[in-house]
Amino acid sequence: MKELIRQRIVVLIPLLKDADPDVRATVARSIEHLEVTCDLNEILHTLKTGDTGARIAAIHALGEIGGEKVIAPLIYCAGRPEADIRSAAVEMLGRLAEPSTLPILLERLDDENTAIQARAITALSNFPASATLFDRLRPFLKATNGDLEAEATLALARLGDLSSTDAVITLLASPHASTRKAAAIALSLLPI
Repeated sequence: MKELIRQRIVVLIPLLKDADPDVRATVARSIEHLEVTCDLNEILHTLKTGDTGARIAAIHALGEIGGEKVIAPLIYCAGRPEADIRSAAVEMLGRLAEPSTLPILLERLDDENTAIQARAITALSNFPASATLFDRLRPFLKATNGDLEAEATLALARLGDLSSTDAVITLLASPHASTRKAAAIALSLLPI
């Protein structure tokens, strides 16, 4: 069975570079599903030896598996130099929301890549609300980057940060459509 799974993954991997983003996303999900059926050692082997697409699929598979054994490899990947690898690891760490990974995700708020910063903001919204989270996320409400503002607005709303209400209202007039949309959603999510 493991050989059959490998064969299917090998056939799918070239489609991770397909011109159509929907095809790439579907293939990534298909690979994730196949890899979850493999054992953890095979996934870790793929993480070490596979190409970028295979490594990303392995990271997603680790996130699907969850548990204590996947945390260390995901933390390692969150610090890798490759942006795609960091981004996938940050997403999975956020999905798992393991308290021990909070410092790693807070570090990623300072990542040089704004897409990873946005991914970290979203990931942090899965953790329990705290003053530390609020303090680290609020500055992104003034980021002048539509994606960062939008993610921070939604994250703070999900975390129930009433102190951000005035800033969220201000963002309804943002020049970025994504920020205005997020601010409208956030106002519906914030506690009353």
